[in-house]
Amino acid sequence: MLYEVYTGDVNAHTPAPTLRALLGRTELRLALAVRDEDLPTGALDAPIRWVHSSDLADPTPFLSEGLALLTTGTQFTTAGEDPEPYEAYVARLVVRGVVALGFGTEVVRAGIPAPLARACADARLPLFEVPYRTPFIAVARANAEAIAAQDYARRSWSLAAQRSIALAALRPDGLDESIAELSRQLGAWVGLFDGGGGLAVEHPPGSLGTGVPAAVADEARRVLRRGARAASTLRADEAPYTLQTLGRGGHLRGVIAVAGDLDAEARVVVTSVVAMVGLALEQGRDLARARVQLRGALVQLLRAGRVGEARRVARELWGGLPPAPVHIAWTDAAASRRESLVTGLDAIAEQHRGAVIHGRTEDGIVLIVGAGAGAGAGAGAGAGAGAGADDPLPAVAALAREHDLRIGVSDAVAYEQLAAGLEQARIARERGAGTGLARFGDAARDGVLALVDAEAARAIARSRLAPLLERDATAGSTLIATLRTWLEQDGSNERTAQELGIHRHTVRAHVALAARLLGRDLSGFAARADLWTDLRALH
Repeated sequence: MLYEVYTGDVNAHTPAPTLRALLGRTELRLALAVRDEDLPTGALDAPIRWVHSSDLADPTPFLSEGLALLTTGTQFTTAGEDPEPYEAYVARLVVRGVVALGFGTEVVRAGIPAPLARACADARLPLFEVPYRTPFIAVARANAEAIAAQDYARRSWSLAAQRSIALAALRPDGLDESIAELSRQLGAWVGLFDGGGGLAVEHPPGSLGTGVPAAVADEARRVLRRGARAASTLRADEAPYTLQTLGRGGHLRGVIAVAGDLDAEARVVVTSVVAMVGLALEQGRDLARARVQLRGALVQLLRAGRVGEARRVARELWGGLPPAPVHIAWTDAAASRRESLVTGLDAIAEQHRGAVIHGRTEDGIVLIVGAGAGAGAGAGAGAGAGAGADDPLPAVAALAREHDLRIGVSDAVAYEQLAAGLEQARIARERGAGTGLARFGDAARDGVLALVDAEAARAIARSRLAPLLERDATAGSTLIATLRTWLEQDGSNERTAQELGIHRHTVRAHVALAARLLGRDLSGFAARADLWTDLRALH
């Protein structure tokens, strides 16, 4: 059994309706006629669903599994000491699922027939003597009383368990406490899988060893994919499990899994927990959605330049806006749809209260971080040396890497420059590499050309320089190399000749030829800058 059986005070133990319990009723004066060692383990503790009496030679058509059968032995009056009728009779009872046989003595014959005792011992079927002074109806009534007492105890336990779980749900961490209390009441492992099929809570922690059997996790994900409310059972690693979905059909919030077999009253308790946890998850989801919308509205106020209003809202709800100047961070709309990412940002904002504000908008997630807090964070990795303990950016960078995405971060700006900071964050994200944080300052150090689409710029440059490329390819000339060196030497023929190891007149001739082929006058700064841009983009 997974749990103790309790009466109304949930303390006094109630004996289960078993042969051991019947033998323990001294007023019945029953006696076991087969040795314990000749019986299967637990045979005396198998539940007896009912007690029936019959002297038919084959009563099995009128019996069901789990019964104790009482007989006076009338069917054996002509059998004598021949073992075959007894063995056939006992074999039929065992096949039918009879759990014990009671023989009423001194009615038809004195004592239990020896062949019957040997047949029961060989078949490992419990056999007990019912003395003449004990009516069969008394044995049946005693078992019925035990069944009724157990049913009452189980119902009382169920009500007490539901009360305990309801009280646990009122504690600060009500969801986790409800699962823990359910586990304690059932005396079994209980796991809560989230809407994605991941194990979110388990009690007792680690009691299943290295982890939940893969079959249980797979079944949780399977019922979640179906999207309909459902219950299922399975066996994994030789143990039974019961699973029940949480939430409405089409809006499932998770799955509760319980190890072990559950009776009707235990299933009632699990169902009540499913209802409470499902409601808590639904309410929590609605509250989280409201918070997301409120944070998004706050960011929109700031983008609209209504800093005073945003400051009042933030002060009431989140302890105020981060002090200016601030860094603006941004990632795209695809990332903003990841609920686990938003949950992680919520945790960071709570941990660094007043130092970071974030909100989800139509085009992505915007974070506002105090520049004083974020000054110590490193470049793209987001965990630079000297980062302060109150700096939320390393945690943001770790969360970004965990979700395999990149977040752009602006230079420090005033709230009135939020639009410019947001644009910097977009550029930093688009131009950055890898995952984690990408800073605008890193992109700006590479110059304006680094922000140009490399492939498009290279294609345009190749087209504009085509006459020179063709001439170098067909005539073996070095016009491209000469022009690059000439521009690097500020248009000095002397220094270019020295750099390339050729005569200055050759340099002058190559530059003139290139100007003719390109149709450009290279004597002025603008033309030379234009040519330098083409050459940079080409390579």
